[in-house]
Parts: sequence; C-alpha cells; structure tokens
Amino acid sequence: MVVRHEPLIDPIGFAHRGASAHAPENTLDAFSLALRLGVRGLESDVWLTRDGIPVLDHDGVVRGSLRRKRAIADCDRADLPAHIPSLDEMYRAIGTDFALSLDVKDPEAARPTLSVAESHGADARLWMCHHDWQLVAGWRSWSATVRLVDSTRLKRIDEGPERRASRLESAGIDAINLHHQDWTGGLVTLFHRFERLAFGWDAQFPHVLEELLVMGIDGVFSDHVDRMVDGFIAAGRPMGRG
Repeated sequence: MVVRHEPLIDPIGFAHRGASAHAPENTLDAFSLALRLGVRGLESDVWLTRDGIPVLDHDGVVRGSLRRKRAIADCDRADLPAHIPSLDEMYRAIGTDFALSLDVKDPEAARPTLSVAESHGADARLWMCHHDWQLVAGWRSWSATVRLVDSTRLKRIDEGPERRASRLESAGIDAINLHHQDWTGGLVTLFHRFERLAFGWDAQFPHVLEELLVMGIDGVFSDHVDRMVDGFIAAGRPMGRG
C-alpha cells in the first residue's frame, strides 16, 4: 500500500517521554504538563503486560521485592507500580487532541496498541515506531490510517538513503526518524521527494531545533518542552498535531 505525504505544513513537536525534563518521565503528570506547556505531540515507549495491556514505560522492567527486576511482559497490569500508565488510561486522562509517537519496544504490543487507539478514535494521530522497517511494514495491513515510522540511524541504512526512501514509499511507511546529527537539508529533501516525512530526535538545544526547522523537518523530539516551544516561536513555526 503506497501512502503519499506532502511535508507537514506545521511540524510536530513531540515531548519525549512527556515533559521529562520537568516531571517524572512517562507519567500522566509528565504527559499532561507537556500539553499545558504548549506542545501538540507526545512520545513514549509501549510494552505489553502478561494479561495483554499496553503500558507506557521506557525500559520495560520494574523492580519487585528485594530489588529484583521483572520484565513487564512477565507482570499483570495490576502488579505494576502506580506511576506506569496504560495507554487507555492516558487517553482517558488527557484526551486525544495530540499526535502520539510510540516506540514499540515489544513487537507483541503493536496490535493491542493500535486497537486501544482505534477505540478512542485516535489511530490517525498515532505514530508507531520501530527500528526494523520490515517489521513495521507488516503493520500496514492492519490499518490504512495509523502512521508508521522507521526509527533508525543513517549509519544503519546499508542500502543508502535513496533506496531506503523508495522502500518506505512502497511499504506504506509514512516517516523516517533519525538522530538530529544525521540530518542535512539535502537528506530532508531526498525523503520529501519520495513523499516520506522526516523526523529528528534528541533535539535538546535551541540551535539544534532551529537547524532542524530551517531544514524543513516534519517533527522533532525533545525532553525540554520549554525550549522546544520557544524554538518554534523563534522560527515562526506553529506546532502541528499530526
């Protein structure tokens, strides 16, 4: 399925793990604070519990009694610490009027994650990311509306960026997400030529944000929501919502 995109008129500013420089990461407080500070995009990582619930956490590991670590995949939802929200709880708490980028750390979480987003009418603003673009390509058959992202590094693209852009186009993968240091204006233009969107992560400083926005990037990820909002204002770019 070929899905075509023009560059986003208004780039998306994604708050990495919520407003993680200002509140405990991946908590409902961090997500709601990010929206109050003015962003229109949130980012997190999603894992599946033993009883099939998609939850938002970075490492996918929790500490039990005697400081023993347990994988989220080995825990039921009810066994997890209270600060780890489920995806459903996040939508119920803060709504759906934002773009949500989820790094699907556990591939088993992909289908349940999409189902939760669909139940809230939020699938068109859900960006599902993984470092294996061929795995991501398989998710396209589930939905024509969910947004799919190849999240990688330039050095890992063995076939070269032009060939990768062509493959993403053919597979219906909407965007590629690279570290900000990988991007140049020419590389952004290349992916836009194949009507693939360009995202840049780890944009923590004003000069990095400014450089990416000048290049024509379609989305940026930052822990520092205040800097990101100021960077968009300085560049005269309103934030999009995907």
